[in-house]
Amino acid sequence: MPRTFLVIIDGLGVGAQEDAHLYGDEQADTLGNVSKIANVSLPNFEKLGLGNIREFDSIKTLDAPLASFGKMRMTSAGKDSTTGHWEFAGIHLKQPFPTYMNGFPDEIITTFCEGIGVNGALCNLPYSGTKVIEDYGEQHMKTGFPIVYTSADSVFQIACHDEIVPVKTLYEWCQFAREHIMIGEHAVGRVIARPFHGVPGSFERLSDQRHDYSSKPPEPNLLSELLDNGIKTYSIGKVIDLFADTGFSQFRRTKSNAEGISQLLSLMSAGIDNSFTFVNLIDTDQIYGHRQDPKGFGSCLEEIDRALPEMVRKLSDGDLMIFSGDHGNDPADDSTDHTREFVPVLALKKGVEPGKNLGTRDTFSDAAATIIDIYGIDNKLKGRSFLELL
Repeated sequence: MPRTFLVIIDGLGVGAQEDAHLYGDEQADTLGNVSKIANVSLPNFEKLGLGNIREFDSIKTLDAPLASFGKMRMTSAGKDSTTGHWEFAGIHLKQPFPTYMNGFPDEIITTFCEGIGVNGALCNLPYSGTKVIEDYGEQHMKTGFPIVYTSADSVFQIACHDEIVPVKTLYEWCQFAREHIMIGEHAVGRVIARPFHGVPGSFERLSDQRHDYSSKPPEPNLLSELLDNGIKTYSIGKVIDLFADTGFSQFRRTKSNAEGISQLLSLMSAGIDNSFTFVNLIDTDQIYGHRQDPKGFGSCLEEIDRALPEMVRKLSDGDLMIFSGDHGNDPADDSTDHTREFVPVLALKKGVEPGKNLGTRDTFSDAAATIIDIYGIDNKLKGRSFLELL
C-alpha cells in the first residue's frame, strides 16, 4: 500500500483570498512579498512547480514541473493554525473560534486565577509574544503572577519564567484553563503554554517547551477515517497539539524546522507502508512571519528547499507527497498577525510526471479527499479528490 505525506509550511500564503477584506488582509501576499524583498532562491520548489502557481519575482515558471500545482482556498471562518489544519483534515468551521481584541473578560481572568491559586494576572491584552515578556517579565518575576495574553488568533496564552513557575506547573495551569475556563462560548482554538527564561533585558522564550492545548476536533475527520481503516498515522511537529493529542498512531514534537525535516526523512527511510504522515514546519510562521522578517522567512524557505531532493528520493512508486500552507503570515504587511490568503498546493505522486495544473481548489479539504481516495476509502469528508488529475 502507498504512503502519503502532507507537509504544511506554516504561514505560507500566495496572495489574498476574495474575502480577505473581511479580515483586513486585502493586500496580503506572503510569498509574493518574500520573493520580492528577499529575492528568495528556491530551485527545487521551482522544479516541483511553485512558480507555475502564479508569477513571483524570483521564482521561475517551468514547462514541465515534476509535481502537480495549484492553490487552495480556505473555506472555514478564521485564519489560524487550528482552523487551517482542521480543514486539511476535512473539517469545516462555520463560525470562527472566539477572539478577544480587548483582552479577556474580567470573569475569565478571575476564575482562572482563583482556580490556579494566584492573586492576579498580568497584561490581558493582545500582544507580541516576545514583546510581552520584555514588558511584563520583570513584574512577573517579582509577583509570581502569570502573564496572560492573546492575539488576533483565538488563543489564551500563558507566559511564565521557568524559575518562577516550573514548566510542569505551567502545563497544569494551561490544562486547567483548557478544561474548565475556555469552554462553551469561550472555547478558544488553543490554550498555549509559553515558558521563558533569562534575566530582565534578555528574556528568551523556550520555544521547544511551548505546548498547545487545542479544542478536540469533531469526527469523522481524515485521521479518524484512516485509523478506522487500518492506516497508520504519524504527526511531526505541532500537528499533534492542534488535534488535541488525538488521531495519531505516533507523534514526534520538534524544536525547529531542521529537526522536523530530519524526523520526516528518518520516518521515510523506515519504509512504513500503508501510512500517512502529517508534518508542520513552524519556523516560517513562529520565528519570521510574526516578527515581520521577510528575509528570514526567505532563508527559512531556502532551508526547506535544500531538503526537497532527499525527500523526493525517498519516495517509492505510488507514494504521494503534498506541500502546502495553513494560512498566510505576510512578514511585509503592517501587522504581526496571520493573513487570510490562498495557500499553494504541490502534489507529487512518485512515478507520475510531469505535473498537471490543479487550478484553484475550493477548500483545503481537497487534500483530505485525495488522501482518502488513494487508499480506496469511501469519502465521508468535505472536499473533492484531485487524485485522477495527478
